[in-house]
Amino acid sequence: MPAVLSAAAYTGHRDLFARNNLPPVSEQPEFLFDLPELQFPERLNCATELLDKAVNERGWGERLAIRSPTGNLSYRELLVLSNRIAHVLVADMALIPGNRVLLRGFNNPMLAACWFAVIKAGGIAVTTMPLLRAQELVDIVSKAEISHALCDARLIEASESARSRCSTLSFIRTFCGDGSRADAVEPLLASKPTEFDNVDTARDDTCIIAFTSGTTGKPKGTMHFHRDVMAICNSFPRSTLRANADDMFCGTPPLGFTFGLGGLLLFPLHIGASTVLVEKLNPETLLQTVADYRCTVMFTAPTFYRMMAPQAERFDIACLRKCVSAGESLPVPTRERWQEATGIRIIDGIGATELLHIFISADEEHTRAGATGKPIPGYRACIMDCDGNPLPAGKIGCLAIKGPTGCRYLADPRQLDYVKNGWNLTGDAYLIDADGYFVYQARTDDMIISAGYNIGGPEVEDTLLGHPAVLEVAVVGVADEERGQVVKAFVVLRSGEPGDAAMVTALQEFVKQHIAPYKYPRQIAFCEQLPRTETGKLQRYKLREGT
Repeated sequence: MPAVLSAAAYTGHRDLFARNNLPPVSEQPEFLFDLPELQFPERLNCATELLDKAVNERGWGERLAIRSPTGNLSYRELLVLSNRIAHVLVADMALIPGNRVLLRGFNNPMLAACWFAVIKAGGIAVTTMPLLRAQELVDIVSKAEISHALCDARLIEASESARSRCSTLSFIRTFCGDGSRADAVEPLLASKPTEFDNVDTARDDTCIIAFTSGTTGKPKGTMHFHRDVMAICNSFPRSTLRANADDMFCGTPPLGFTFGLGGLLLFPLHIGASTVLVEKLNPETLLQTVADYRCTVMFTAPTFYRMMAPQAERFDIACLRKCVSAGESLPVPTRERWQEATGIRIIDGIGATELLHIFISADEEHTRAGATGKPIPGYRACIMDCDGNPLPAGKIGCLAIKGPTGCRYLADPRQLDYVKNGWNLTGDAYLIDADGYFVYQARTDDMIISAGYNIGGPEVEDTLLGHPAVLEVAVVGVADEERGQVVKAFVVLRSGEPGDAAMVTALQEFVKQHIAPYKYPRQIAFCEQLPRTETGKLQRYKLREGT
């Protein structure tokens, strides 16, 4: 009880669930705020900083904030819409500061406005991927003890199913329907005030619980503060992306994925730029979106760049000037093909839901094939061995990070695996080259040890992608009595290519010719598609489980 009373003295929350379920301070990473732009006042509401001040202090009210096929919103219109939704949350849904709010929707202006409304009202936004099924929602709602939900009417079935199995979920309202549903938000908006007094939250009040994408199994809830949101806006975009107020952002990651939340909403609004939100995109329609809206900055995953490169010449995308890749390792052939097709060097980056966004990257002038980059200002990184000792350049080990953001799992014993001695251990195997660039090897649990050799799956994948018959590939290690493990490649061939024994031999010989022969895939399986999360991340654990 004393901890609860102490928290109540300075938090803006009345519902103290989040604060009471933070990891102990001793289990959290060390946080760094060395730079002036990373120092924040004790009272901070990130919606005030990003939206209210944009209109009321910076004079951006009439600037275009969001464009979409369903309509556009200026900064002022987005502010008014968010304010009215915040009134619905408080007056019609009985939200109190600190309640968790499930946000279910596609990338569109209404979902963006709902996100800001939750933050304004002092709630904690739990934005989920649109395609999650009822059981996945049950896990999230139960873990975060979610009480409220704003849900796209097209996704309501799974949300209602989850509510029937979760006692905490008391209030659900829908949006983006035709307005005929009794639980629709839209009919309530016209009667609500256009202004809203944002809750006076503390900089270390939780405002987001982001669930990991499940590439390694059961998702974990990561807790981020108002200061964390502002920290990522003042880190990668400032030092590496360097976009400006005239830019038009676009991309594929859902707003429920922190890569998308930052790249398609927070970052553009922080600098007075515009963003294009399109609900469902494939490589062709993303290129068409760039052409139609004259987009200048793109955020998407390596898979999309690889698939767009052969099609790029068919679209007028001369407007595009910056391309960001994250979510998984960027293969060298993909980087090269995109640059050949467009003349644009991809800005690669590694981030993590646990750290909210990108922490290692390099701008266009300093990209290096095969390397992710260097720690962005505000973050520190090193490579550690299994005992937590720093390793010298050239040695493969576990990537360790410190900065203004870091891992705080929601009531999860896996906190002790991710944070050790103040460092965030991301689970990625890296080495540092002689020039200080961080070079990705594999996920630490994806390193293949075969007959005493350490083999990084991504290196074999990059090599196979250089073969003209290969469209996609994933490499894992499988058990072998003689060697301990051997390399197995799951290959998606281009249309018309035969998946026969001759192709197996051809691909094996191709790898032997381009990298050390011991790394070649001793087993190759052909498949129609690879298992991926909704954000496009490869789920290698499913391939391992199926072997």
